[in-house]
Amino acid sequence: MREMMQNMREAALKAILESEDVDSLESLRVRYLGKKGELTGILRQMGKLSAEERPRMGQLANQLRAELETALEQRRAALKEALLEARLREEALDVTLPGTPAVLGHKHPMYNVLDQIKSIFLSMGFEIVDGPEVELAEYNFTKLNIEESHPSRDWTDTFYFTPDSRVLLRTQTSPMQIHAMETKPLPIRMIAPGRVYRKDEVDATHSPMFHQIEGMVIDKGVTMSDLKATLNLVVEKIYGKGTVTRFRPHHFPFTEPSCELDIQCHKCGGRGCPTCKGEGWIEVLGAGMVHPKVLAGCGIDPDVYSGWAFGMGLERLAMGEYKITDLRLIFENDVRFLEQF
Repeated sequence: MREMMQNMREAALKAILESEDVDSLESLRVRYLGKKGELTGILRQMGKLSAEERPRMGQLANQLRAELETALEQRRAALKEALLEARLREEALDVTLPGTPAVLGHKHPMYNVLDQIKSIFLSMGFEIVDGPEVELAEYNFTKLNIEESHPSRDWTDTFYFTPDSRVLLRTQTSPMQIHAMETKPLPIRMIAPGRVYRKDEVDATHSPMFHQIEGMVIDKGVTMSDLKATLNLVVEKIYGKGTVTRFRPHHFPFTEPSCELDIQCHKCGGRGCPTCKGEGWIEVLGAGMVHPKVLAGCGIDPDVYSGWAFGMGLERLAMGEYKITDLRLIFENDVRFLEQF
């Protein structure tokens, strides 16, 4: 039995030293020291030994087990160290190499125009107000003097939440003018930018979701001349001095008199093209003097106070500012397009 243990020792130590990976090392441990391993097989023969020889063979077996376990652990540590060194060599990082530059984004062109407009109106003493996109029809239509029969109140034009047409996605930011007149002290100078929603078809100049900027002034002695002067100043600040504008008579239920402001098409210079639909002009905003009924409905005496209001589409302003020919480009998030600004 002593000879059998000696032979197993030599074979096991040789195999352990020659093992090339942790998996083969584990296989050797099971082969020699496992429950069904060679050492266990040798120990099962101890019953054939005399009472005097058993303790000595048991001691030799324990020494052999300890020696093999030590050899296995040392070889395992050596293999792990070698594996780590190989990995470090393969994954070596040259810290002297220049790093990969981080690509930084920038503000969307539409929000550049919005910031510009905010800055213009803030410099003129206006306040910026914000409000809910889910609105009551009372504020979106009724208090703005828009009758029940008006086409904009149809389900074909507006996104409603309730069967009674009481709750909706706002179609304009004009409700903020009503909220302001009901809650703020006079005089009022405010603009209300934000998202609005209408059931428009998607084309070069329309989208079901777009951004509006509404503005309003309520004070004593406010006239249509103040409105025109303010809007011409804003347009020149945005598009540059000498920008050609025109005011056309129009009708809005919440203003009287009402008008629309156009700018000469930036694409064709007024000759007519697909961007301006052959007209040479691009509609920028609607405006007018706040209707006396709207003032009175908000508790403001129209015989003492007057005011003007306007509403402009932010996307159309951005199209004019950056010579964009198709509104859909603003929403498509095509990086090739956005990187140009």
